[in-house]
Amino acid sequence: MTGTRLAVWGDPIAHSKSPDLHAAAYRVLGMDWEYGRRQVTADGFAGALRGLDDSWRGLSLTMPLKEEAFRAAETRDAHAELTGAVNTLLLGDAPAGFNTDVGGIVDALAEAGVTEAGTVRILGAGATAASALVAASELGATRVVVHARRPERAAGLVALGARIDVVVEAQPLDGPTTSADLTIATLPSGTALPVDTSTALAASGGALFDAAYAPWPSALAANWGDGAVISGLGMLLHQAVRQIRIFHHGDPRIELPDEGPVVAAMRAAL
Repeated sequence: MTGTRLAVWGDPIAHSKSPDLHAAAYRVLGMDWEYGRRQVTADGFAGALRGLDDSWRGLSLTMPLKEEAFRAAETRDAHAELTGAVNTLLLGDAPAGFNTDVGGIVDALAEAGVTEAGTVRILGAGATAASALVAASELGATRVVVHARRPERAAGLVALGARIDVVVEAQPLDGPTTSADLTIATLPSGTALPVDTSTALAASGGALFDAAYAPWPSALAANWGDGAVISGLGMLLHQAVRQIRIFHHGDPRIELPDEGPVVAAMRAAL
């Protein structure tokens, strides 16, 4: 296949590792596809999308464009519908939207040996927290405690929990902690919590999955103690694998041809 274009859009975007990940995959797959990057603001998204010609097969979307992409998609997968966020657009006459972040979290945790969790703690109530909540549900969680600087921001997560049969409770970041099998941190990169707060969270938080990966270890990961610590690089890798499945054959659940070597090449590109 030739003349096929893809890209990652966001603001900022210079830091994105997606071009390296996708280029490595397409080399192994023997596909002459061009994958670039472009800085696009939320206000400029609709116009930029209208400006694409038929050579464009798809887009990866990062902040702040996931809600814009959700609105632009004419069809959406179940994860996108639940979270209200699209990080992958398969273009064409009727753009199809997908959320591969949920599957990326589940796959990264499985790779680290975490395949189930009854009680989960989520740190942060931003866009990634919704994907973390759906991922927790797929691990079998029945109770999720969201710790956020402004607990009122977790209202949407409480409502989402009701839709997927998960009891969601909101607490301040420094609020009382209860024992959890897994903690998923969705705080911005570079966040440094007070030592007392980090210590309390680590004391009974089970394994830590930190969506942040730069710098690594994060301040939270460095202070997690004896619990297992999983970097967000795994999520970055596996959500990209699911994106490439979509761009290749339209379904994030169907593996690529010779997927093992593809994933190995992508991992080496991180």
